[in-house]
Amino acid sequence: MPDYTTLDRRQKTLAVQIPYRRAEGPLNLLVDGTGIKFLGDGEWQARKHGAQGRRQWRKVHLAMDTTTSDIRAVEFTPSSDGDSPVLPELLDQIPEGEESGTVTADGAYDTRRCHTAIIDRQATAIIPIRKNGRPWREDCPAAIARNETLRATRHYGRAFWKRWTGYHVRSRIEAKMRCLKAFGERIAARDPDRQTPPKSRSASH
Repeated sequence: MPDYTTLDRRQKTLAVQIPYRRAEGPLNLLVDGTGIKFLGDGEWQARKHGAQGRRQWRKVHLAMDTTTSDIRAVEFTPSSDGDSPVLPELLDQIPEGEESGTVTADGAYDTRRCHTAIIDRQATAIIPIRKNGRPWREDCPAAIARNETLRATRHYGRAFWKRWTGYHVRSRIEAKMRCLKAFGERIAARDPDRQTPPKSRSASH
Protein backbone atom coordinates (compact mmCIF):
# COMPACT_ATOMS: atom_id res chain seq x y z
CA MET A 1 0.00 0.00 0.00
CA PRO A 2 1.64 3.30 -1.05
CA ASP A 3 2.07 5.88 1.69
CA TYR A 4 0.90 9.49 1.58
CA THR A 5 4.25 10.84 0.36
CA THR A 6 4.23 8.46 -2.62
CA LEU A 7 0.69 9.47 -3.54
CA ASP A 8 1.58 13.15 -3.15
CA ARG A 9 4.45 12.82 -5.63
CA ARG A 10 2.31 10.79 -8.02
CA GLN A 11 -0.36 13.51 -7.97
CA LYS A 12 2.04 15.88 -9.77
CA THR A 13 2.03 13.81 -12.97
CA LEU A 14 -1.31 12.02 -12.72
CA ALA A 15 -3.58 12.79 -15.68
CA VAL A 16 -7.18 12.78 -14.45
CA GLN A 17 -10.20 12.50 -16.72
CA ILE A 18 -13.27 14.11 -15.15
CA PRO A 19 -16.34 11.95 -15.85
CA TYR A 20 -19.63 13.65 -16.62
CA ARG A 21 -23.14 12.90 -17.81
CA ARG A 22 -24.18 14.35 -21.15
CA ALA A 23 -27.56 16.05 -20.96
CA GLU A 24 -29.78 16.61 -23.97
CA GLY A 25 -29.56 19.98 -25.63
CA PRO A 26 -26.92 22.71 -25.35
CA LEU A 27 -24.60 22.85 -22.36
CA ASN A 28 -25.54 25.51 -19.80
CA LEU A 29 -22.76 26.34 -17.35
CA LEU A 30 -22.64 27.97 -13.93
CA VAL A 31 -19.26 29.48 -13.02
CA ASP A 32 -17.88 30.59 -9.65
CA GLY A 33 -14.75 30.57 -7.52
CA THR A 34 -13.89 30.25 -3.81
CA GLY A 35 -10.86 30.24 -1.53
CA ILE A 36 -9.30 27.10 -0.03
CA LYS A 37 -6.64 27.31 2.69
CA PHE A 38 -3.50 25.22 2.19
CA LEU A 39 -1.06 26.58 4.78
CA GLY A 40 -1.59 27.92 8.29
CA ASP A 41 -3.44 27.19 11.52
CA GLY A 42 -7.07 26.23 11.71
CA GLU A 43 -9.63 28.83 12.70
CA TRP A 44 -10.10 27.48 16.25
CA GLN A 45 -6.39 27.08 16.94
CA ALA A 46 -5.65 30.57 15.63
CA ARG A 47 -8.37 32.06 17.83
CA LYS A 48 -7.26 30.18 20.94
CA HIS A 49 -3.46 30.43 20.65
CA GLY A 50 -2.98 33.17 18.10
CA ALA A 51 -1.81 32.73 14.53
CA GLN A 52 1.49 30.84 14.44
CA GLY A 53 2.36 31.77 10.89
CA ARG A 54 1.04 33.39 7.77
CA ARG A 55 -1.96 31.61 6.34
CA GLN A 56 -1.98 31.07 2.60
CA TRP A 57 -4.86 30.33 0.27
CA ARG A 58 -5.59 28.97 -3.17
CA LYS A 59 -8.67 29.68 -5.25
CA VAL A 60 -10.66 26.92 -6.87
CA HIS A 61 -12.75 27.84 -9.91
CA LEU A 62 -15.57 25.57 -11.07
CA ALA A 63 -17.81 25.36 -14.11
CA MET A 64 -20.90 23.22 -13.41
CA ASP A 65 -23.50 21.79 -15.78
CA THR A 66 -26.84 23.35 -14.82
CA THR A 67 -28.83 20.26 -15.81
CA THR A 68 -26.78 17.46 -14.23
CA SER A 69 -24.86 19.42 -11.54
CA ASP A 70 -21.68 17.71 -12.76
CA ILE A 71 -18.42 19.66 -12.59
CA ARG A 72 -17.25 20.18 -16.16
CA ALA A 73 -14.10 22.26 -15.61
CA VAL A 74 -11.76 23.06 -12.70
CA GLU A 75 -8.90 25.51 -12.25
CA PHE A 76 -6.67 26.32 -9.25
CA THR A 77 -4.98 29.72 -8.97
CA PRO A 78 -3.14 31.78 -6.33
CA SER A 79 -5.45 33.71 -4.02
CA SER A 80 -4.26 37.00 -5.52
CA ASP A 81 -5.74 36.12 -8.92
CA GLY A 82 -9.23 37.35 -9.74
CA ASP A 83 -12.12 35.19 -10.91
CA SER A 84 -12.72 36.69 -14.35
CA PRO A 85 -9.31 35.93 -15.97
CA VAL A 86 -9.89 32.20 -15.37
CA LEU A 87 -13.19 31.92 -17.26
CA PRO A 88 -11.61 31.45 -20.74
CA GLU A 89 -9.43 28.64 -19.36
CA LEU A 90 -12.49 26.93 -17.89
CA LEU A 91 -14.29 27.12 -21.23
CA ASP A 92 -11.22 25.72 -23.00
CA GLN A 93 -11.71 22.49 -21.02
CA ILE A 94 -15.07 21.90 -22.71
CA PRO A 95 -14.75 19.85 -25.92
CA GLU A 96 -14.92 22.11 -28.97
CA GLY A 97 -17.65 20.08 -30.65
CA GLU A 98 -20.05 20.34 -27.72
CA GLU A 99 -22.87 22.83 -28.26
CA SER A 100 -22.98 25.62 -25.68
CA GLY A 101 -26.12 27.41 -24.52
CA THR A 102 -25.49 29.83 -21.66
CA VAL A 103 -22.74 30.76 -19.21
CA THR A 104 -24.03 32.21 -15.94
CA ALA A 105 -21.72 34.05 -13.54
CA ASP A 106 -21.81 37.00 -11.13
CA GLY A 107 -20.86 40.60 -11.88
CA ALA A 108 -17.15 39.98 -11.29
CA TYR A 109 -17.10 38.34 -14.75
CA ASP A 110 -18.45 41.44 -16.51
CA THR A 111 -15.25 41.98 -18.51
CA ARG A 112 -14.42 42.10 -22.21
CA ARG A 113 -12.29 38.99 -21.94
CA CYS A 114 -15.11 36.96 -20.38
CA HIS A 115 -17.80 38.14 -22.78
CA THR A 116 -15.51 37.51 -25.75
CA ALA A 117 -14.69 33.98 -24.56
CA ILE A 118 -18.40 33.22 -24.19
CA ILE A 119 -19.26 34.60 -27.62
CA ASP A 120 -16.41 32.58 -29.13
CA ARG A 121 -18.13 29.46 -27.78
CA GLN A 122 -21.36 30.68 -29.47
CA ALA A 123 -22.99 30.86 -26.05
CA THR A 124 -25.07 33.53 -24.29
CA ALA A 125 -23.66 35.32 -21.27
CA ILE A 126 -25.98 35.67 -18.27
CA ILE A 127 -23.84 38.09 -16.29
CA PRO A 128 -25.30 41.08 -14.42
CA ILE A 129 -23.75 44.41 -15.33
CA ARG A 130 -21.89 46.08 -12.49
CA LYS A 131 -23.90 48.85 -10.84
CA ASN A 132 -21.52 51.49 -12.17
CA GLY A 133 -21.24 49.78 -15.56
CA ARG A 134 -21.27 51.91 -18.71
CA PRO A 135 -21.87 51.00 -22.34
CA TRP A 136 -18.87 49.61 -24.21
CA ARG A 137 -17.79 50.75 -27.63
CA GLU A 138 -19.55 48.30 -29.94
CA ASP A 139 -16.49 47.15 -31.86
CA CYS A 140 -17.12 43.40 -31.50
CA PRO A 141 -20.04 40.96 -31.04
CA ALA A 142 -19.24 40.56 -27.33
CA ALA A 143 -19.61 44.30 -26.70
CA ILE A 144 -22.89 44.44 -28.64
CA ALA A 145 -24.37 41.55 -26.62
CA ARG A 146 -23.17 43.02 -23.35
CA ASN A 147 -24.67 46.43 -24.15
CA GLU A 148 -28.01 44.76 -24.89
CA THR A 149 -27.92 43.33 -21.36
CA LEU A 150 -27.13 46.78 -19.98
CA ARG A 151 -30.07 48.35 -21.85
CA ALA A 152 -32.45 45.61 -20.69
CA THR A 153 -31.29 46.01 -17.10
CA ARG A 154 -31.80 49.76 -17.16
CA HIS A 155 -35.21 49.50 -18.83
CA TYR A 156 -36.75 46.66 -16.82
CA GLY A 157 -34.66 46.78 -13.63
CA ARG A 158 -32.09 44.32 -12.30
CA ALA A 159 -34.63 42.24 -10.35
CA PHE A 160 -36.81 41.61 -13.41
CA TRP A 161 -33.76 40.90 -15.61
CA LYS A 162 -32.55 38.25 -13.14
CA ARG A 163 -35.94 36.52 -13.09
CA TRP A 164 -36.31 36.74 -16.87
CA THR A 165 -32.88 35.24 -17.61
CA GLY A 166 -33.00 32.63 -14.84
CA TYR A 167 -29.93 34.16 -13.19
CA HIS A 168 -31.00 32.95 -9.74
CA VAL A 169 -30.12 29.39 -10.74
CA ARG A 170 -26.54 30.49 -9.97
CA SER A 171 -27.27 29.70 -6.32
CA ARG A 172 -26.82 26.04 -7.25
CA ILE A 173 -23.09 26.43 -7.84
CA GLU A 174 -22.79 28.26 -4.52
CA ALA A 175 -24.34 25.16 -2.96
CA LYS A 176 -21.81 23.03 -4.85
CA MET A 177 -19.02 25.12 -3.34
CA ARG A 178 -20.41 24.42 0.13
CA CYS A 179 -20.40 20.70 -0.67
CA LEU A 180 -16.75 20.99 -1.72
CA LYS A 181 -15.82 22.69 1.55
CA ALA A 182 -17.70 20.03 3.51
CA PHE A 183 -14.79 17.71 2.69
CA GLY A 184 -12.45 20.20 4.39
CA GLU A 185 -11.30 23.74 3.75
CA ARG A 186 -7.63 22.92 3.60
CA ILE A 187 -5.35 21.49 0.91
CA ALA A 188 -2.78 19.04 2.26
CA ALA A 189 -0.12 19.44 -0.45
CA ARG A 190 2.08 22.55 -0.21
CA ASP A 191 3.58 22.35 -3.70
CA PRO A 192 1.22 24.11 -6.17
CA ASP A 193 2.09 21.54 -8.86
CA ARG A 194 0.71 18.82 -6.59
CA GLN A 195 -2.43 20.63 -5.54
CA THR A 196 -4.05 20.03 -8.91
CA PRO A 197 -3.27 17.39 -11.57
CA PRO A 198 -2.17 18.24 -15.13
CA LYS A 199 -5.05 19.58 -17.21
CA SER A 200 -6.92 17.13 -19.35
CA ARG A 201 -10.21 17.33 -21.12
CA SER A 202 -13.29 15.88 -19.52
CA ALA A 203 -14.27 12.38 -20.54
CA SER A 204 -17.77 10.97 -20.72
CA HIS A 205 -18.82 7.74 -19.08
